[in-house]
Amino acid sequence: MLQRCCNAPSLLFVTQSNTPISSTVHYEQEPVKNVPIESSIYYMLPKSMPYQRQQLARCAVVGNGGILHNSRCGSEIDAMEFVFRCNLPPVSAEFAKDVGSKTDIVTINPSIIIDRYDSLMQRHGPFLARIRSYGNASLLLPAFFGGRSMELALRARYVLDEAGSSRPLYFFHPIYLAHVGAFWRRHGVQERRSSSGLLVASAALELCREVHLYGFWPFSQDVDGAHLSHHYYDDQRPRPGIHVMPIENFHFLQLHSKGILRVHTQRCSN
Repeated sequence: MLQRCCNAPSLLFVTQSNTPISSTVHYEQEPVKNVPIESSIYYMLPKSMPYQRQQLARCAVVGNGGILHNSRCGSEIDAMEFVFRCNLPPVSAEFAKDVGSKTDIVTINPSIIIDRYDSLMQRHGPFLARIRSYGNASLLLPAFFGGRSMELALRARYVLDEAGSSRPLYFFHPIYLAHVGAFWRRHGVQERRSSSGLLVASAALELCREVHLYGFWPFSQDVDGAHLSHHYYDDQRPRPGIHVMPIENFHFLQLHSKGILRVHTQRCSN
Protein backbone atom coordinates (compact mmCIF):
# COMPACT_ATOMS: atom_id res chain seq x y z
CA MET A 1 0.00 0.00 0.00
CA LEU A 2 1.97 3.02 1.27
CA GLN A 3 5.35 1.46 0.57
CA ARG A 4 4.60 1.40 -3.16
CA CYS A 5 3.96 5.14 -3.28
CA CYS A 6 5.70 6.86 -0.42
CA ASN A 7 8.82 4.97 0.76
CA ALA A 8 9.21 6.38 4.27
CA PRO A 9 12.38 4.33 4.96
CA SER A 10 14.17 6.32 2.26
CA LEU A 11 12.24 9.58 1.96
CA LEU A 12 10.55 10.46 5.26
CA PHE A 13 13.39 12.83 6.22
CA VAL A 14 15.66 15.01 4.14
CA THR A 15 19.08 13.35 4.54
CA GLN A 16 22.57 13.76 3.16
CA SER A 17 22.15 10.54 1.21
CA ASN A 18 18.89 11.51 -0.55
CA THR A 19 19.74 15.22 -0.91
CA PRO A 20 23.40 15.77 -1.88
CA ILE A 21 25.18 19.03 -1.23
CA SER A 22 24.74 21.56 -4.07
CA SER A 23 21.50 19.88 -5.15
CA THR A 24 18.19 21.74 -5.12
CA VAL A 25 14.90 20.93 -3.42
CA HIS A 26 11.49 22.37 -4.24
CA TYR A 27 9.24 23.62 -1.48
CA GLU A 28 6.13 21.46 -1.33
CA GLN A 29 3.74 24.42 -1.44
CA GLU A 30 5.95 26.65 -3.58
CA PRO A 31 7.24 24.21 -6.23
CA VAL A 32 8.52 26.98 -8.51
CA LYS A 33 11.03 27.97 -5.82
CA ASN A 34 14.32 26.10 -5.70
CA VAL A 35 16.11 25.71 -2.38
CA PRO A 36 19.85 25.21 -2.93
CA ILE A 37 21.27 22.72 -0.43
CA GLU A 38 24.27 24.68 0.74
CA SER A 39 26.66 23.49 3.42
CA SER A 40 24.79 25.42 6.15
CA ILE A 41 21.73 23.21 5.57
CA TYR A 42 23.48 20.05 4.40
CA TYR A 43 25.44 19.55 7.62
CA MET A 44 22.25 19.87 9.69
CA LEU A 45 20.89 16.78 7.95
CA PRO A 46 21.32 13.19 9.16
CA LYS A 47 23.63 11.12 6.97
CA SER A 48 20.83 8.66 6.22
CA MET A 49 17.39 7.61 7.43
CA PRO A 50 17.71 6.29 11.00
CA TYR A 51 14.81 3.82 10.62
CA GLN A 52 14.27 0.93 8.23
CA ARG A 53 11.12 -0.71 6.90
CA GLN A 54 9.24 -2.49 9.71
CA GLN A 55 12.26 -2.11 11.97
CA LEU A 56 10.08 -1.20 14.96
CA ALA A 57 7.88 -3.85 16.58
CA ARG A 58 5.05 -1.94 18.32
CA CYS A 59 4.45 1.76 17.79
CA ALA A 60 2.00 4.24 19.26
CA VAL A 61 0.98 7.30 17.27
CA VAL A 62 -0.53 9.63 19.85
CA GLY A 63 -2.91 12.28 18.61
CA ASN A 64 -4.23 15.05 20.80
CA GLY A 65 -7.96 14.31 20.77
CA GLY A 66 -10.15 14.90 23.81
CA ILE A 67 -10.96 11.19 23.81
CA LEU A 68 -7.68 10.70 25.69
CA HIS A 69 -8.95 12.68 28.70
CA ASN A 70 -9.51 10.22 31.57
CA SER A 71 -8.57 7.35 29.24
CA ARG A 72 -5.94 5.92 31.61
CA CYS A 73 -3.92 4.91 28.54
CA GLY A 74 -0.60 6.39 29.70
CA SER A 75 1.07 3.19 30.86
CA GLU A 76 -0.10 1.32 27.76
CA ILE A 77 1.37 4.01 25.51
CA ASP A 78 4.63 4.11 27.46
CA ALA A 79 4.98 0.32 27.08
CA MET A 80 5.26 0.65 23.29
CA GLU A 81 8.67 0.28 21.66
CA PHE A 82 8.35 3.61 19.83
CA VAL A 83 6.05 6.59 20.40
CA PHE A 84 5.23 9.35 17.92
CA ARG A 85 3.52 12.54 19.12
CA CYS A 86 2.18 15.53 17.19
CA ASN A 87 2.65 19.27 17.63
CA LEU A 88 4.33 19.60 21.02
CA PRO A 89 1.48 18.36 23.24
CA PRO A 90 1.79 18.49 27.04
CA VAL A 91 3.02 15.28 28.69
CA SER A 92 3.44 16.64 32.22
CA ALA A 93 2.33 14.72 35.31
CA GLU A 94 -1.14 16.25 35.02
CA PHE A 95 -1.69 14.38 31.74
CA ALA A 96 0.74 11.45 31.87
CA LYS A 97 -1.78 8.97 33.33
CA ASP A 98 -3.86 9.41 30.17
CA VAL A 99 -1.27 10.03 27.44
CA GLY A 100 2.00 8.73 28.87
CA SER A 101 5.28 10.59 28.62
CA LYS A 102 7.52 8.40 26.49
CA THR A 103 8.32 10.17 23.24
CA ASP A 104 10.68 9.16 20.45
CA ILE A 105 9.61 11.63 17.74
CA VAL A 106 7.45 14.72 18.16
CA THR A 107 6.35 16.88 15.24
CA ILE A 108 6.22 20.68 15.28
CA ASN A 109 3.97 22.59 12.90
CA PRO A 110 5.17 26.10 11.96
CA SER A 111 1.88 27.47 13.31
CA ILE A 112 2.78 26.12 16.76
CA ILE A 113 6.04 28.07 16.75
CA ILE A 114 4.24 31.21 15.58
CA ASP A 115 1.18 31.07 17.84
CA ARG A 116 2.58 29.59 21.05
CA TYR A 117 6.17 30.76 20.99
CA ASP A 118 6.03 34.13 19.18
CA SER A 119 8.05 32.74 16.24
CA LEU A 120 10.96 32.27 18.70
CA MET A 121 11.75 35.95 18.36
CA GLN A 122 11.94 36.81 22.06
CA ARG A 123 11.76 34.45 25.04
CA HIS A 124 12.98 30.94 24.32
CA GLY A 125 12.45 29.49 27.80
CA PRO A 126 8.89 28.15 27.34
CA PHE A 127 9.83 26.48 24.04
CA LEU A 128 12.94 24.86 25.52
CA ALA A 129 11.02 23.73 28.60
CA ARG A 130 8.42 21.99 26.43
CA ILE A 131 11.16 20.34 24.34
CA ARG A 132 12.92 19.07 27.48
CA SER A 133 9.68 17.44 28.64
CA TYR A 134 10.11 14.86 25.87
CA GLY A 135 13.41 13.52 27.18
CA ASN A 136 15.73 12.61 24.30
CA ALA A 137 13.04 12.67 21.62
CA SER A 138 13.85 13.80 18.09
CA LEU A 139 11.98 16.74 16.57
CA LEU A 140 10.35 16.62 13.13
CA LEU A 141 9.40 19.76 11.21
CA PRO A 142 8.09 20.48 7.68
CA ALA A 143 10.95 22.89 6.92
CA PHE A 144 10.59 22.40 3.17
CA PHE A 145 6.87 23.14 3.14
CA GLY A 146 7.55 26.77 2.21
CA GLY A 147 9.87 29.69 2.82
CA ARG A 148 8.33 30.71 6.14
CA SER A 149 8.51 27.12 7.38
CA MET A 150 12.21 26.96 6.55
CA GLU A 151 12.86 30.22 8.38
CA LEU A 152 11.15 28.91 11.52
CA ALA A 153 12.87 25.52 11.35
CA LEU A 154 16.30 27.14 11.11
CA ARG A 155 15.41 29.42 14.01
CA ALA A 156 14.41 26.39 16.09
CA ARG A 157 17.78 24.77 15.33
CA TYR A 158 19.56 27.97 16.34
CA VAL A 159 17.63 28.18 19.63
CA LEU A 160 18.49 24.56 20.43
CA ASP A 161 22.15 25.08 19.57
CA GLU A 162 22.29 28.23 21.67
CA ALA A 163 20.92 26.22 24.60
CA GLY A 164 23.61 23.57 24.09
CA SER A 165 21.19 20.93 22.81
CA SER A 166 22.40 18.40 20.24
CA ARG A 167 18.91 16.90 19.99
CA PRO A 168 18.17 15.55 16.47
CA LEU A 169 16.00 17.86 14.42
CA TYR A 170 14.69 16.26 11.24
CA PHE A 171 12.90 17.79 8.26
CA PHE A 172 10.07 16.07 6.36
CA HIS A 173 11.16 15.48 2.77
CA PRO A 174 8.84 17.47 0.46
CA ILE A 175 8.71 14.53 -1.95
CA TYR A 176 7.41 12.35 0.87
CA LEU A 177 4.81 14.98 1.81
CA ALA A 178 3.67 15.22 -1.81
CA HIS A 179 3.46 11.44 -2.24
CA VAL A 180 1.51 10.90 0.98
CA GLY A 181 -0.89 13.71 0.06
CA ALA A 182 -1.42 12.23 -3.40
CA PHE A 183 -1.96 8.74 -1.96
CA TRP A 184 -4.68 9.86 0.41
CA ARG A 185 -6.34 12.10 -2.20
CA ARG A 186 -6.69 9.01 -4.38
CA HIS A 187 -8.51 7.43 -1.44
CA GLY A 188 -10.88 10.36 -0.98
CA VAL A 189 -9.08 12.58 1.54
CA GLN A 190 -9.39 15.94 -0.20
CA GLU A 191 -7.62 18.56 1.92
CA ARG A 192 -5.26 21.47 1.41
CA ARG A 193 -2.51 19.61 3.21
CA SER A 194 -2.21 16.42 5.19
CA SER A 195 -2.45 16.73 8.95
CA SER A 196 0.54 15.88 11.12
CA GLY A 197 -1.37 12.88 12.43
CA LEU A 198 -2.03 11.52 8.95
CA LEU A 199 1.62 11.99 7.95
CA VAL A 200 3.00 10.31 11.06
CA ALA A 201 0.47 7.46 10.99
CA SER A 202 1.34 6.86 7.33
CA ALA A 203 5.04 6.72 8.17
CA ALA A 204 4.40 4.39 11.11
CA LEU A 205 2.60 1.93 8.83
CA GLU A 206 5.86 1.55 6.90
CA LEU A 207 8.32 1.66 9.79
CA CYS A 208 6.43 -0.44 12.36
CA ARG A 209 5.14 -3.99 12.35
CA GLU A 210 2.23 -3.07 14.65
CA VAL A 211 0.64 0.40 14.81
CA HIS A 212 -1.68 1.71 17.54
CA LEU A 213 -3.46 5.08 17.24
CA TYR A 214 -4.49 6.92 20.40
CA GLY A 215 -6.27 10.26 20.53
CA PHE A 216 -7.53 10.04 16.95
CA TRP A 217 -11.20 10.91 17.33
CA PRO A 218 -12.09 14.37 15.91
CA PHE A 219 -15.66 14.42 17.19
CA SER A 220 -17.48 16.22 20.00
CA GLN A 221 -18.82 12.97 21.48
CA ASP A 222 -17.18 9.66 22.27
CA VAL A 223 -18.49 6.29 21.09
CA ASP A 224 -20.94 6.26 24.04
CA GLY A 225 -22.26 9.78 23.37
CA ALA A 226 -20.39 11.58 26.17
CA HIS A 227 -19.16 15.12 25.42
CA LEU A 228 -15.49 15.54 24.47
CA SER A 229 -13.24 18.58 24.39
CA HIS A 230 -11.37 19.04 21.12
CA HIS A 231 -7.97 18.28 22.68
CA TYR A 232 -7.20 16.37 25.85
CA TYR A 233 -5.61 19.54 27.25
CA ASP A 234 -7.95 22.29 25.92
CA ASP A 235 -10.98 22.90 23.71
CA GLN A 236 -9.34 25.13 21.11
CA ARG A 237 -10.66 24.39 17.63
CA PRO A 238 -8.40 24.19 14.56
CA ARG A 239 -8.32 26.76 11.81
CA PRO A 240 -11.11 25.89 9.37
CA GLY A 241 -10.57 24.74 5.82
CA ILE A 242 -7.11 23.16 6.10
CA HIS A 243 -7.67 19.57 7.26
CA VAL A 244 -10.61 17.17 7.05
CA MET A 245 -10.05 15.21 10.24
CA PRO A 246 -13.35 13.26 10.18
CA ILE A 247 -12.54 11.91 6.71
CA GLU A 248 -9.00 11.03 7.78
CA ASN A 249 -10.47 9.24 10.78
CA PHE A 250 -12.93 7.32 8.60
CA HIS A 251 -9.96 5.85 6.71
CA PHE A 252 -8.15 5.00 9.94
CA LEU A 253 -11.26 3.11 11.07
CA GLN A 254 -11.33 1.25 7.76
CA LEU A 255 -7.72 0.20 8.32
CA HIS A 256 -8.69 -0.82 11.86
CA SER A 257 -11.51 -3.03 10.52
CA LYS A 258 -9.00 -4.75 8.21
CA GLY A 259 -6.53 -5.38 11.03
CA ILE A 260 -3.87 -3.12 9.50
CA LEU A 261 -3.69 -0.87 12.57
CA ARG A 262 -5.63 -0.40 15.78
CA VAL A 263 -7.59 2.75 16.64
CA HIS A 264 -8.12 3.00 20.41
CA THR A 265 -11.45 4.63 21.30
CA GLN A 266 -12.17 3.16 24.75
CA ARG A 267 -10.68 3.69 28.18
CA CYS A 268 -7.62 1.49 28.70
CA SER A 269 -7.96 -1.41 31.12
CA ASN A 270 -5.06 -0.32 33.33
